[in-house]
Amino acid sequence: MHFLQSEPWETFQKQLGRTTYRQQGNGWHFLAILEKGKGNTRLYCPYGPEATDQASLDSAIAALKQLATQLKASFIRIEPTSFEFAQHLKNTGWQKVTYQSLNPEYTNTIDLSPESDQLIANMSSSIRNIYRNYHKKLVNIHQSNDPQDIDIFLKLIHQVSERTGLRPHSDEYFRAQAKSLMPTGAATLWYATVDTLPIASALFYDSVDTRYNAHAAASSLPEHRKLKAATALLAEAILDAKARGLTVFDMYGVAPIDAPSDHAWAGFSEFKRSFGGSDVHFAGSWDLPMQKLRYQAYRAYQKLSR
Repeated sequence: MHFLQSEPWETFQKQLGRTTYRQQGNGWHFLAILEKGKGNTRLYCPYGPEATDQASLDSAIAALKQLATQLKASFIRIEPTSFEFAQHLKNTGWQKVTYQSLNPEYTNTIDLSPESDQLIANMSSSIRNIYRNYHKKLVNIHQSNDPQDIDIFLKLIHQVSERTGLRPHSDEYFRAQAKSLMPTGAATLWYATVDTLPIASALFYDSVDTRYNAHAAASSLPEHRKLKAATALLAEAILDAKARGLTVFDMYGVAPIDAPSDHAWAGFSEFKRSFGGSDVHFAGSWDLPMQKLRYQAYRAYQKLSR
């Protein structure tokens, strides 16, 4: 089960004031979130439904259709994690979302079953060098499950936004996430300091077997960036996940391996791959209109917004 189908994520969605629905059957289950927009209502399964085979997927979809009809939803959006389902969805009336996928279609994952020394050896030489020497630069790495410490991350993500034009989630979104997920250990804030000053930070989600590299931010000052604290922090988080008995580390989103060099995600995708993982291709985001006129109006609005 992907973290975005988990009970902690459902609790967070409720904290945002959204209504959630959880159903299961033989070989399938899903968490669906009712999201209300301008003139339409979407029933959304982030990285779901989970299904063992095509027949199970069809059963899950039938349940989603029934639920969407009851809720008078304009459309359903799903994101199955199995790429094998993509062609079946196309053949059964679903429309591939190519303009506004809410979650990445590709990710990069690290198998944590090898010994720690081997995990380090699988990283690029530059990553290994940074990991082995960051202490010499007086960089210290910390972990926190105190929701108040999310302000460390917020200060740094604002710097990233000013430097790059990135449009992150609102402060209220991150604070709600911290309040809901951090006290239970479902999310942990990691941050790196120099002379007690935070210069890099990341928010990781933990499921039963997987750690997800959810959000990251680092200081924009050149003297801080040259310390490569974010790189050391990520390496430590990978090895810590191994030590805690987790089996997978998910880098949470990369560009396709054959993407052009000017792809918006090219830089950080290369960075994530340098830690030694393997790419995973999901089915992507798919929509099924339930009220065609409303859905067409929604698509037209999205096109104009772009």
